[in-house]
Amino acid sequence: MSDALSKLANLKAVAGFFKVADIPGIEVAPGVTLQLISGEKAMFSVVSFAPGSIVPLHSHPHEQCGTVLEGEMIFYMHSMNPEDGQRCGPGDFYVAPGGTLHAATPASDQPVLALDVFSPPREDYLEMFRQKYGREARGFAPA
Repeated sequence: MSDALSKLANLKAVAGFFKVADIPGIEVAPGVTLQLISGEKAMFSVVSFAPGSIVPLHSHPHEQCGTVLEGEMIFYMHSMNPEDGQRCGPGDFYVAPGGTLHAATPASDQPVLALDVFSPPREDYLEMFRQKYGREARGFAPA
């Protein structure tokens, strides 16, 4: 078991209710902030994109499903070529299976709010949160 998965295996989810307004964010790219709520098997990530920001082309082993809550973004799969991008607005969903290259950026000069779900939870995001705030993300018992 990898060190990251080992840390995840030691975390225990707690039952509870959470308000997004009370959840501190972590910046994962310039102008892209995440607010995390996690359980042991899945993670919510409320993603705020500032105008002109971009989540660069990347992949990870986690399955990622998401939807746009406010604004419009271009979600790319496989490359950032125009034919691989899809304009997504409120109510549109996307799925990036583990290992799929993908990227995202606002479609205009307006901010975007999206909701991503990861399974299993992103260990790298949990570690970023832990490093910044000295505690576990919402949804986990204190360390």
